[in-house]
Amino acid sequence: MSTHSGTEVLRYTAFSADPEGGNPAGVVLDASGLGDAEMLAVAADLGYSESAFLTDPDGHGGHTVRYFSPKAEVPFCGHATVAAALALAERDGPGDLVFSTPAGPVPVTVVREGGELRATLTSVEPHTEDAAPEDLAEALAALDWPAADLDPALPPRIAYAGARHLVLAAATRERLADLAYDFARLEALMRRLDLTTVQLAWRESATVFHVRDPFPVGGVVEDPATGAAAAAFGAYARELGLVPDDAVLTLHQGADMGRPGTLTVELTPGDARVRVSGTGTRIG
Repeated sequence: MSTHSGTEVLRYTAFSADPEGGNPAGVVLDASGLGDAEMLAVAADLGYSESAFLTDPDGHGGHTVRYFSPKAEVPFCGHATVAAALALAERDGPGDLVFSTPAGPVPVTVVREGGELRATLTSVEPHTEDAAPEDLAEALAALDWPAADLDPALPPRIAYAGARHLVLAAATRERLADLAYDFARLEALMRRLDLTTVQLAWRESATVFHVRDPFPVGGVVEDPATGAAAAAFGAYARELGLVPDDAVLTLHQGADMGRPGTLTVELTPGDARVRVSGTGTRIG
């Protein structure tokens, strides 16, 4: 726990029970006294890819939530949602929450499994769209990925489940592991296309994927565990018929950064929304 001008800032990691794994987020459970500039200052001070700021508790699990990276506000962030839900559960006990986010209402359920708390968020209505050939070419140039290194079975798309992500699938684990991109060039493309991250994926088996998320628009080279992108990826995989309508997908992320985490993505027949779940823990 730290304070920022009297504001209590909690630090949690999401999608790992190990404080050294997953994706760290700042959580302010009472941000009612903070303006936009102050929330951005807290996020920048922490330096995590995102922080969550909660206001307007209704006494029934409802909260208004805003998300800030060190550089800007973002409409939705999965790992900070999980972190905030776990922080509330540790204070108030497990149960059902509803976060009113700039992207729309996001229900979150926290349960205790053994000794661990586990949070499951339900995305807003997702969709996918084609990426223009020239935008795809620019993304590959910024990444320094030859087009031949892509997996033709997983075609590029822009996917949305609260935030926009360009999904690119690598043909090999080695391609995914070798990430050294042009920060400014990729950031410029992402700003033009209103992308939050680029979701790089490699398919290990029918339901197991390894993913990485460059996040230059947030001011960080790479995001260690990206819940919003996981939700978007679930919608992408279902829409393209890559997985069944009732699939449960496992996404491994962060291993290449030394911060391994696991995201579980659940698809439900008849419900377009995607559920993303994971554990988490307090840091320090």
